[in-house]
Amino acid sequence: MFIVMLAALVIPIMMARFKITSVPTAVAEIVVGIILGQSGLNLVHQTDTLTLLSDLGVILLMFLSGMEIDFGLFKPGSNDEQATASPVRLASVAFAGVLAMAALLSYALKVAGLFSDPLLATILFSTVALGVVIATLKEKEILSKPMGQTILLTAVLGEIVPMFGLTVYASINGGNASQLWLLVLLLLAAIFLLYRFKQPFIWFNKVTKATTQLDIRLAFFLIFTLVIIAEQVGAETILGGFLAGMVMKLLEPHESTAEKLTSIGYGFFIPIFFIMTGVKLNLRELFANPAALVLIPILMACFFLAKLVPILVYRRRFSTRNAIAGGFLTATTITLVLPTLAVARGLHVISSSQSDAFILAAVLVCVLAPTLFNSVYRLSKEDLLKQRVVLVGANMLTIPIAQQLSKEWYDVHVVTTQQTNYETYDSEVDNLTFLPEITTATMQAAGLLDVDIFVASYLDDQANFDHAHVALEAGVPRIIAFQNNRAVDNDRVDHLIGEGVEIFNAFNVQTSVLRALIESPSVMGMLTDTEAGLYEVRVVNHRFTGRQLMELPFIDKITVSRIRRRNHWITPHGSTILEYNDRLIFTGKRDDVAEIRRQLRKQN
Repeated sequence: MFIVMLAALVIPIMMARFKITSVPTAVAEIVVGIILGQSGLNLVHQTDTLTLLSDLGVILLMFLSGMEIDFGLFKPGSNDEQATASPVRLASVAFAGVLAMAALLSYALKVAGLFSDPLLATILFSTVALGVVIATLKEKEILSKPMGQTILLTAVLGEIVPMFGLTVYASINGGNASQLWLLVLLLLAAIFLLYRFKQPFIWFNKVTKATTQLDIRLAFFLIFTLVIIAEQVGAETILGGFLAGMVMKLLEPHESTAEKLTSIGYGFFIPIFFIMTGVKLNLRELFANPAALVLIPILMACFFLAKLVPILVYRRRFSTRNAIAGGFLTATTITLVLPTLAVARGLHVISSSQSDAFILAAVLVCVLAPTLFNSVYRLSKEDLLKQRVVLVGANMLTIPIAQQLSKEWYDVHVVTTQQTNYETYDSEVDNLTFLPEITTATMQAAGLLDVDIFVASYLDDQANFDHAHVALEAGVPRIIAFQNNRAVDNDRVDHLIGEGVEIFNAFNVQTSVLRALIESPSVMGMLTDTEAGLYEVRVVNHRFTGRQLMELPFIDKITVSRIRRRNHWITPHGSTILEYNDRLIFTGKRDDVAEIRRQLRKQN
């Protein structure tokens, strides 16, 4: 146990020391496990304790994979250039092709006499390592972009579908085919737990404290409940863990909850699982078996060939180069291959040498695939877009804003219901749309509600409030409504604020700026200066969390004035320790700000 924990500590340290970034940590842990296990130095052996911790590790890995799913991505975007090119549709067609190609390759192996179980091979060839894909897309900073969403959804299907396929396969080969209908009970249990804890979870977040950690206790309760039910109905434990992760995600936990669960999983249990996977590999026996040895390059080729179809599908929307890169990344497979082979060995439908050949092929593919993706992929224009913004109202205020934001890689659309304004400003901005009226139907038909920021900017307050409600009904993440008249229905304003709408009160802004100009003349210079300005950034890069402000490598280039933390303002000092999701308000030169913001909001 000590050797395993020492290895878990040293592996990421050595990878950071020698700047090994193209190889996933999980693959490095498996390789080290091979060195420490029966294939190498024979220092680590299977024990009941290590086996238990390893089993918990794979369950937690599936749980965290379930938590990684963004269910909002399954809603097709209405702003796609073509309905057939939406991320959901592309991913669905791509994975259907993966399944077909995997089945074809599996039967080819059976005909060639290399592997006799085509159903098991189909499951293995169709899997995609969701965790590795997410980590790679985050590193490339395209997870929320169209290409990233398409690859992510393909990976989600590549984890969910094979997992259910494995459950059906295990039931059939385990003699429990007649009990397959009991899987409905597992799904019903997951739905019941979701609705049972939906409201209490909001209360948990308010009363939890350091000595109770109710959110974490609930997470483990969900895991063990659904894992036990899965075992009782004849399903695999990993399916129970995965469903528990999906339930936890739908409960909408705070970012800190997800961070703590990730720390528990990847900090302790999951490394043990990967290291013990390598320990259990018997490469001596594998290399002594010529038939199994020949199988390794063939299996590697099958893992890649099964993902040829996504390349053809991705080309319908993205460049050929990036489509090829996306195909390489979807070939990444390791997380579900390991538990699938463990189930197959338990059912005695695969020999140990064949299992080891599959694992070694998956490890090699997991090393090559992300490396090929990183070397082939090139950022496109839509990858550089920061956010999609819709400005409802074309006037002297919104047109200059649209022009300025467009220069900074924002995707800006301006909408007007005034024909004269449309004719006046059509040549001033790239994306100006005329609509006879602003309703949910007309905005959806124009593809203008699938955006990040919606700004109701008419000079008519009543129209702005009505338009804000249209955006609320569509679920737009951020809504800003102009308030021009001081004599307004305060109850309605309070209602919009309660719904999360941000009110831009022109009178308050003018008086605040005038007062600042009188009291602090330099403030106006700072706000209007083209070289220096006031900026905000949300800290999501774990490399900078837990560190004092004075320790930031670029602190000499900025001045942090305030920190927004969990809806409270903090006055910063050099010794102030940054936390995940802090919002820094700072000043700095425009040339330095772009790189500093990029580093701080880089998800990893």
